[in-house]
Amino acid sequence: MEFLTERLDDQDHLIAADPGGMLPAVAASAAQVRTGYRIALEAGVERLGGGGRPRAIVVIGMGGSAIAGDILAAVCGNGAPLPILTVRGYQLPGWVGATDLVIAVSCSGRTEETLSAATEAVRRGCTLLAVGGPGSPLEAIATQASGLYVPVPAEGQPRANIWLLTIPLIVAAAAIGVARADAGTFENVAKTLEDIAHRCRPASESFVNQGKSLAAELAESVPMIWGSSPLAAVAGYRLACQLNENGKYPAVFGELPEANHNQVVAFDGALAERDIFADTAGRTLRLVLLRDTEEHPQVARRREVSLRLAEDRGVPVTEVAAEGAHPLERLASLIGLGDYASTYLALGYGIDPTPVTAITELKARISQ
Repeated sequence: MEFLTERLDDQDHLIAADPGGMLPAVAASAAQVRTGYRIALEAGVERLGGGGRPRAIVVIGMGGSAIAGDILAAVCGNGAPLPILTVRGYQLPGWVGATDLVIAVSCSGRTEETLSAATEAVRRGCTLLAVGGPGSPLEAIATQASGLYVPVPAEGQPRANIWLLTIPLIVAAAAIGVARADAGTFENVAKTLEDIAHRCRPASESFVNQGKSLAAELAESVPMIWGSSPLAAVAGYRLACQLNENGKYPAVFGELPEANHNQVVAFDGALAERDIFADTAGRTLRLVLLRDTEEHPQVARRREVSLRLAEDRGVPVTEVAAEGAHPLERLASLIGLGDYASTYLALGYGIDPTPVTAITELKARISQ
C-alpha cells in the first residue's frame, strides 16, 4: 500500500474515499463545542456547584469517550484542588465512594465497561453525571439514580464526537470550582477549531495545508509522539489513537521527561537506520514533538536536547506548537490539527478512515 500525496489534492478522491464522512465530522468540531456547551446547560450540569466540592472526580469511559477525562484533567492542571482520574475498564478503584463525583461517558450510552462501572458507582452512593446517547441504558442508570444526564446528539464514531462528549465535563468542573471556563472560553475554543478547519480544508492544497503536510511527514514512518507537558501529552495520546483508528497506522506515544528514560533509546535502534543505497525507502522512526506554551524549564531543556539528539542520528523530527491562552484552546489547537492529519494520512493511502473493522470483529467474538 502506497501513500500518494497527490491524492490529497484530488477532490473527487477525498469524497469517494471517505464515504463515512470523517473529514466533514472533523470540520464540525467548532459546532460540537457550541452544542456541547448548550446541552450541558440545558441538562442542568451547573447545578453540581450547589452540592459542594467532591473529594475526587472519576471519569469512566473507553476509547474515544475516555479521552474526555484526560482532557478534563489537563484543563484543570496540576493546581486542581482534588484528584481527577480516568478509569478505562469494568471496575472502579476500591477507594471511590459516596463523597466522589463519577462521570460516565459513552457516546452510544451502551459501552459495556462503562455501564458496569456506572452501576457500581450508583451502588456505592457516588454522585453520578453521565454523558451519552439519548434513550440509552446509560441514561436509564443515571435517571434511576437521580443523577444528571447529558444526552448528546452524536453521529458516527465516538472519536468523531470528542468535543460533544468533553465540553459537558468542563462545564461541570467549572461549576464546582476546579476549572476556569465560561461562555467566552468555549466560544474562543470554537473559533480556534474554526480557524484550523479553514486552514486544513480539503480544497486547500498540500503545500499550504498544515493537516495534509503533517500527514505527508508521518506517512512511511513510525511516529514516536512526545508531549512536552501533561496537556501536550493528552494531545499526543489522541494523535496516536487517531492514527490507529483513522489511519489504521501504528504510532508510539510518550511524555517528557519520562520518554527520556526509555523511548529515547530507539534513536539507536534498527528503525532509526536508513539505507541510502536501497531502491525504495523503508519505514523509519520519526520523532513528533508536541510543544506547549507552559513547560517545566527542565522539560523544555530536555525537549531541545532530544531534538538535537534525534537530528544527530538522522532521525527526522516534526514539531507542532500549541496556540492559545486558555488550556482548552491550546489542546484544541493540537487535537484539531492531529485529527485532520490522521484523516488525510488514511486518505493518502486510499483507506476509508471511518470503519474500525478489527474492533467490531473483536466485540463480536467476545459476545459469542
